[in-house]
Amino acid sequence: MTYLPIWAQTAGLLLLSNVFMTFAWYGHLKNLNSKPWWIAALVSWGIALFEYLLQVPANRIGASEFSLAQLKIMQEVITLAVFVPFAVYYMNQSMRLDFLWAGLCLLGAVYFIFRGA
Repeated sequence: MTYLPIWAQTAGLLLLSNVFMTFAWYGHLKNLNSKPWWIAALVSWGIALFEYLLQVPANRIGASEFSLAQLKIMQEVITLAVFVPFAVYYMNQSMRLDFLWAGLCLLGAVYFIFRGA
């Protein structure tokens, strides 16, 4: 049986958890805008449960190979990679050059946090 490397397991689970997280945090702004805030909160908590069911194992798996700082930077890069398409395609936000600059800053963070690894 072939297993995925730790980095792939971690990144894959974090990617999936970020999809749920992004919808839990921001999806209600589009879909539940006319509902009371507490309904949006309950729906978001329900979605966030799936995020945690993926994020917790991702961090436990990743902690066997990465430092806490490396896990956090990986999480932030994946968050931006999920958020930008969500904002542009799902929430109909315009693409901004600031997304590129933020991504470049995160690439710098990746370089510095992983360069000694």
